[in-house]
Amino acid sequence: MPGIISSPHQHPGNSVTQVMLRVVYALVPGMAVYVWFFGTGLMINMAICIATALLTEAGILKLRQRPIKPALYDGSALVTAILLALTLPPIVPWWIPFIGTAFAMVFAKHLYGGLGHNPFNPAMVGYALLLISFPQEMTRWLPPADIPNITTLGFMEIINYSLFGQLPAAVSFDALSMATPLDIMKIQTGLGTAVSTIQQTNPVMGQLGGLGWEWVNLMFLLGGLWLIMRRVISWHIPVAFIGGLALIALLAHLIAPHSYASPLFHLFSGATMLGAFFIATDPVTASTTTKGRLLYGLCIGILIYIIRTWGGYPDAIAFAVLLMNMAVPTIDYYTQPRVFGHERK
Repeated sequence: MPGIISSPHQHPGNSVTQVMLRVVYALVPGMAVYVWFFGTGLMINMAICIATALLTEAGILKLRQRPIKPALYDGSALVTAILLALTLPPIVPWWIPFIGTAFAMVFAKHLYGGLGHNPFNPAMVGYALLLISFPQEMTRWLPPADIPNITTLGFMEIINYSLFGQLPAAVSFDALSMATPLDIMKIQTGLGTAVSTIQQTNPVMGQLGGLGWEWVNLMFLLGGLWLIMRRVISWHIPVAFIGGLALIALLAHLIAPHSYASPLFHLFSGATMLGAFFIATDPVTASTTTKGRLLYGLCIGILIYIIRTWGGYPDAIAFAVLLMNMAVPTIDYYTQPRVFGHERK
């Protein structure tokens, strides 16, 4: 009949740009608390990452003879840049965020055809490259500001180091940096120190997890719950991710409480909540079936604990996610729901 158009007749109102902007909004509380505890270096890293992501995206699209403006406005490059910046130490040379972001955009995203075609999470690919290639720069973490008698840098001093590699006179990285709570827990328990002793005697330990990190994780948890309420992400991956990590941590803690930290320590230290709600839930690289999402998140949580406890990297979010990205096609194949009208074979 004239005037009748093809379905769908109603549009949900979502777009890639709106989804990506909501992800950014959900990240804001965690970023604000991060800056409060660990300084303004995150803002500098984020500015470099965002500029690099947008310029690289535009350059690659021009080489591929694809429209540039729609891709720049869809927000995917912005989210990748922010997530990568959140994984970097607050004080790093400018070329660290530049290399990581450029590699993520070129080799993890556009090499496979751009948004919607990449099998690996671009931000985690960039982080993994940096951690493996530049371990010294990537392990210089600042202690939280709540620790008394620590040396801190101002905004301009951080910019001076980021751009020119110059620290203030008589200031060295030994006075600025400190091992992360996950690092300290891994090293000290490996030397036979009891978990309770580590938590009571080390100033970087908080009530639930790492000092400062517990608040950062709490804000990312709240942001992630808001995304679930707005139906930007489903609950399956975060719940399975957190459940898998908590379950294996609880079993180990019950068996040997002096050697293995409690589940709360693992949940509220490092990038756990950022990984659960913002990284593992990437709609392109994560599993797409209901059962597959549960299995995908569960395996990531278990892998994180295994790598944190017995592997060479204390946080392990990136490696666990990338390993499970490789398994997604197989997971989706074997967890497809039964098609209506067809018998299950």
